[in-house]
Amino acid sequence: MTVKKAIIPAAGLGTRFLPATKSMPKEMLPIIDTPVIQYVVEEAIASGIEDIIIITGRGKRAIEDYFDDSPELEMHLAKKHNTELLKLVRDVSSLVDIHYIRQKEPNGLGDAVLRAEKHIGNEPFAVLLGDDIIVNDKPCTAQLIENFEKYGRSTLAVEEVPYEKLSSYGIIKGKPLNDSLYVLEDIVEKPSPEAAPSNMGAIGRYVFTPEIFDCIRDAGAGIGSEIQLTDGIRALNRTQMIYACRFKGKRFDTGDRLGYVKSIVDFALKNENLREDILEYIGEILAVEKDLAKK
Repeated sequence: MTVKKAIIPAAGLGTRFLPATKSMPKEMLPIIDTPVIQYVVEEAIASGIEDIIIITGRGKRAIEDYFDDSPELEMHLAKKHNTELLKLVRDVSSLVDIHYIRQKEPNGLGDAVLRAEKHIGNEPFAVLLGDDIIVNDKPCTAQLIENFEKYGRSTLAVEEVPYEKLSSYGIIKGKPLNDSLYVLEDIVEKPSPEAAPSNMGAIGRYVFTPEIFDCIRDAGAGIGSEIQLTDGIRALNRTQMIYACRFKGKRFDTGDRLGYVKSIVDFALKNENLREDILEYIGEILAVEKDLAKK
């Protein structure tokens, strides 16, 4: 059975980016001229996903507007004969079938995933967090789907996490099968670094069998009195084998301020229209810093 549906949870409050996110969804923060969530949607499409459910919340209407048609803007661009921008705007609104479900209040990632249960039905599905951008020739989600189609088991994307950040992730205990694949033995939500079972953390990409819904529901509220996806994964692992895949690619955590800035710099350096100017500017900054250090 192949994976054609995906959930993108995008209902978080974005408190790390206040005050900007007081009126703007964090998923709409731009990486130069493209909002973060478009990169996530494009990864899903490139992975063969045909049906996307975005879980939104109060104040997230900008996400729906962004992926909707924009007749007034299109008319304006057409009158100005700006065909390049017109194509960009039209392409955004015709990417894929997107549906929206509102999470009435922030109640954890597990609860956000549960909101889409009726739409998913009895099918396997992917979950892509709306603030992770992963760059690779083969999309991270496609790598997980390939593993799912080979083994028929839920699969999590994992990567090495710095010691000081272990308490910000779900950290796995796994039995290595090869250089990139583990059989999941356990996963612990936000452990202290001393108690972490490894340095491999689950990041924002998953492929699940539909049984995960019952497991999330049965697990109930966890850390922070919220419904944690990690608790649902632990429950599912008691009845089904789960794999953890050390994906290939470069990840940007745009939900973190430093990660967000790094993503902008990296994408700017890959833009042929910006690269030389950015390198020149960075050189100027480094020269000033070097002079200051001498004083």
